[in-house]
Amino acid sequence: MVSTEEKSMLVSRYQAGESVAEICVSSGVPRSTFYTWIKPYTVTATASGYEVSQQEFIKMKQRLQKLEQKLEILQKVDCTASAPLQDKLNELTKLYGQYSVHALCEALCVSRGTFYNHIFRRKDVTAYDKRRAEMKEHIQKAFDESHQRFGANKIAVVLAERGVRTSPKYVAELMREMGLQSVTLYSKRDYQKSVRMEKKQNILQRQFQVSEPNRVWVSDVTCFKINEKYIYVCVILDLFSRKVIAHGVSPKNSTYLITSTFKRAIQSRDATQGVTFHSDQGAQYTSKAFCKLLRMNKVVQSFSKSGRPHDNAVAESFFASMKREEIYRTQYRSERQFHESIDNYIDFYNTQRPHSTLAYKTPEKFEALYEAKKSKIG
Repeated sequence: MVSTEEKSMLVSRYQAGESVAEICVSSGVPRSTFYTWIKPYTVTATASGYEVSQQEFIKMKQRLQKLEQKLEILQKVDCTASAPLQDKLNELTKLYGQYSVHALCEALCVSRGTFYNHIFRRKDVTAYDKRRAEMKEHIQKAFDESHQRFGANKIAVVLAERGVRTSPKYVAELMREMGLQSVTLYSKRDYQKSVRMEKKQNILQRQFQVSEPNRVWVSDVTCFKINEKYIYVCVILDLFSRKVIAHGVSPKNSTYLITSTFKRAIQSRDATQGVTFHSDQGAQYTSKAFCKLLRMNKVVQSFSKSGRPHDNAVAESFFASMKREEIYRTQYRSERQFHESIDNYIDFYNTQRPHSTLAYKTPEKFEALYEAKKSKIG
């Protein structure tokens, strides 16, 4: 059995830069076990750039829950923390049983001992009520000392060691009344949720002006009905010049459509390191195969927030232009004609159509001017 001190020492070695393999070989600890030890210390970055570990995330959530409970109490009482003590005790008495004594006393800055003395002096308080109140105090103390980790079973054991006779069932009942829940019940779920949020963060944040090519690529998929069949079109644009650097057409909105289009983008640009790829959160863009492809090419993934099409406004705008200027003006007799029409329009869009955002230059011309200016500086 590895002690807490030994665990901390091994985790410290990992944080100092030693590999997991070296630590596990020297200590004899299985890798799967060691990875569970270091998970709470793994730091993830939020969309705003704030770095937070699993432990910090759980603590912040607990603190938020406490603050929300205090706010509820303050909204229900008819005095403030600066009111006379007797007024505060009278107000807290009205809420006794609805909230934990700990939360009530913290809300109005009253010591728990003073509050209990006030409660127990009431004539209508029975021995049963006193026992429950005292037991809640014991439970709250044990719960806080465990940093909100212990559930009813463990707290019952702790209380028994302190000479307080009770049962896990009774502790569980009082914990429900007090609104106490062990963080271990939900810490994994909360951590996984935070990781999912981090993985789908919006890095672009609607910053559609980029200073050079191959920094941000944006992508989207649209569909059009031809002879009672849907045809899907995927495009990838370079945000710098608004140029369509790759596109694909398919009868299925599949992961293959997205991955094959991305591979064509790589071939056309021959540069992926340092690229941020932005799209919506469609199943194809979040699929394991596509995410793995991006990682292999050292591309950072960015996502629009759910239900926010304006987060990907450039790709949305391109499709709006293509539909107005080409698709809605043509009667398609076959899928082949549709394919040719898309190919021709994208060529026209890149080489002949002036773009207002580019000072009415075409995407091709805008990139050519950038390269010429870069050559002069170089």
